[in-house]
Amino acid sequence: MVGPTTFGLLQSCKNEPDFDWQPSFLSAANGFALKEILEVILPSTDTPGANDLNLARFIDSYMDQVAPEERQKNFSQNADHFAQSFQSTYDKEIGEGTTAEFDEMVKEYLKTTPAEGKRRVERETETQDPLNKDPEEVMKFQEGSRAYLQEVRDLGIWAWKTSEEIGENVMWYDPIPGMYIPCATTEELGNNGKAMSL
Repeated sequence: MVGPTTFGLLQSCKNEPDFDWQPSFLSAANGFALKEILEVILPSTDTPGANDLNLARFIDSYMDQVAPEERQKNFSQNADHFAQSFQSTYDKEIGEGTTAEFDEMVKEYLKTTPAEGKRRVERETETQDPLNKDPEEVMKFQEGSRAYLQEVRDLGIWAWKTSEEIGENVMWYDPIPGMYIPCATTEELGNNGKAMSL
């Protein structure tokens, strides 16, 4: 007979991949995927990217500590749907994915409309063994994956724009904006065409 303490230890010994950070809300594999997806959406260029700003950690903490329960549930469920779609596409766990594979998945889901995705699923399930794929089940994962990537994109851009590094060093930042000049051009005001960080 196994006691409650031993049972708790056994449950805590999940066979999760060990990555460079441990998410507090998502599983380690889904946290790895979140980090890779954000780097695809917001790569490092002449401005800092998602990984430079630790946006995956921020989004994970936001979901854990700030987001309402319903949003947490949807985000977690859709992250699992994305993981299932990834596994069915590449025949491997999401924690073993490469940047190129995440790039392909992001392009597939964010550049197609839901109607296009539905037609593709119908076409694939008609031509393959119906015992292997239930069209409604596949559509559920497709829709959840699309919703997840849209949410990650929206949260990522919001977190990027509101980060201190971007606000002070990339956007036009003036801690004391000064006087109101209604008829001046943006060049005269000195913002060089950048949006203002508030």
